[in-house]
Amino acid sequence: MDPCNNVTDATKPMSFPLQLLVGSFLTILIVFTLCGNIVVCLAVTLDRRLRSLTNCIIVSLAITDLLLALLVLPFSAFYELTHEWPFGSTLCNIYSSLDVMLCTASILNLFMISLDRYFAVTTPLRYRQVVTPSRVAVGLVIIWAVSLMVSFLPIHLGWNTNGTAVQNTTPNCTKTCDLEVNPIYGLVDALLTFYIPLVIMCVTYYRIFKIAREQAKRINHTWCCSSNSPMPPMVKEHKATVTLAVVLGAFVVCWFPYFTVFTYRGVWGNNSVKGAPMSIVLWLGYANSALNPILYGTLNRDFRVAYQHLLHCWRTGGARSSCLSPPQKGRPRGRNCRQGPNRQEGQEGKSLKLEIRNGKGTSLVDGALQSAKALP
Repeated sequence: MDPCNNVTDATKPMSFPLQLLVGSFLTILIVFTLCGNIVVCLAVTLDRRLRSLTNCIIVSLAITDLLLALLVLPFSAFYELTHEWPFGSTLCNIYSSLDVMLCTASILNLFMISLDRYFAVTTPLRYRQVVTPSRVAVGLVIIWAVSLMVSFLPIHLGWNTNGTAVQNTTPNCTKTCDLEVNPIYGLVDALLTFYIPLVIMCVTYYRIFKIAREQAKRINHTWCCSSNSPMPPMVKEHKATVTLAVVLGAFVVCWFPYFTVFTYRGVWGNNSVKGAPMSIVLWLGYANSALNPILYGTLNRDFRVAYQHLLHCWRTGGARSSCLSPPQKGRPRGRNCRQGPNRQEGQEGKSLKLEIRNGKGTSLVDGALQSAKALP
């Protein structure tokens, strides 16, 4: 006897106009996520000025968001529109695991960027000794290890369910594919992958903002007394600090509602939040993967120039060799230009040495926040 004969699906299907509207919006979001993160990878690969350790982490973030757009979001959009999962329980668990893993990796990459910027601002003279390629590589390995530990491992061993069974292995008469959450898994996953990183990011960004503001005041005062130039180099670094606040704000707005609901479901039951509220907070979290490339292009001058150059190459059909670095023609001249024809690759411009007094005595700061220019 078929156990599903007398079972009806209680989920009300969307009307066709609403389905068309939602489908168009989700398609645009997925395309934006794909194109934006592809452009980030191309910009860092082809533009010599963007090749830095910080931008290696940004590329890792872009690749993570790109994989999310390729492997997860199309299935999520299909399930959102049809309220049915016709692909079987095995693929459902793989899809759920990929979803948790890639979203976790995206969040932890943002967390790693905040730590990188913190060391760049608080220890500018020792930054290259503190943040080394090997340590960045170890950090990326840890990110993916943690992401695997909170996704594939608990989901395929049944640690996220209220019992010992693996989710979606019982007869699924309604063809649903939902991530089950028990209290322990909900609290551990939310704390480890969102709330603890969020607190640390808020502390690091506040410290960065405080240091940048104090040093900007000192350098602006010294520059005004010793030079006729109207824009000291620290102005750009202060703008980069504003970028930090925007990126952090977008991160909180996108992911805080989802993890609040995620934790609530773990404590009060999987069916405590469902339907439209669950869909809204889920896709709001996905939207963060589409926002990051836009924030780079809008708020970071080097990325903006690289984007413009890539667009110029695509329009003119230029050869790959001509797209390796931004064009020299038409570059702005004046106070923001980097002077000198023999500028060393990767150099962030002339350093401004300023003697400042801190709690431990007097130290010589060499371009205190020059490395902050690589902020997303």
